[in-house]
Amino acid sequence: MPVIRFGPHIPSRVSEKILKKPCAKHRHFRTYAPRRTDYEAGRMQKLIYTYKRLIQRTIWSLQGIRATWVGEHSFRSWVWANLASATLACVLDLTAGERGLILALGLLVLAAELFNTAIEDAVDYISTEEHPLAKRAKDAGSAGVFVTSLAVGVAWVVVLIG
Repeated sequence: MPVIRFGPHIPSRVSEKILKKPCAKHRHFRTYAPRRTDYEAGRMQKLIYTYKRLIQRTIWSLQGIRATWVGEHSFRSWVWANLASATLACVLDLTAGERGLILALGLLVLAAELFNTAIEDAVDYISTEEHPLAKRAKDAGSAGVFVTSLAVGVAWVVVLIG
């Protein structure tokens, strides 16, 4: 723990365990224990704040997944496809690396579908009329899901053939 100094009257050699504070009345130094409580309280407040924010972010993420599950048929389809893929990956005699690759790519497809849903919802919120840029944004989001799903298909082919 760093040494806490209270002013210019502190001698240059102060122990980490003992703190000397100048007495305003008699101009001499009084010895105090280090003020760890302030430091530890600050750290504890920061940890509590970080923990609360982590809980809030988790709740918001789960709300987004739930809203996508309710509102997007394609997301539900990808979830069922990933469950089938994960079951097959666990049943077949695959190495841990191959199994991990299949499962991770399946999660990436779900993440791409969530991004695609976010793009589509944002574009629909901004305007309901058709515009070439809105179409391009929606098509690019859909293409992202397609490319990610191609990566899963390629991984399955390589794992099963190789």
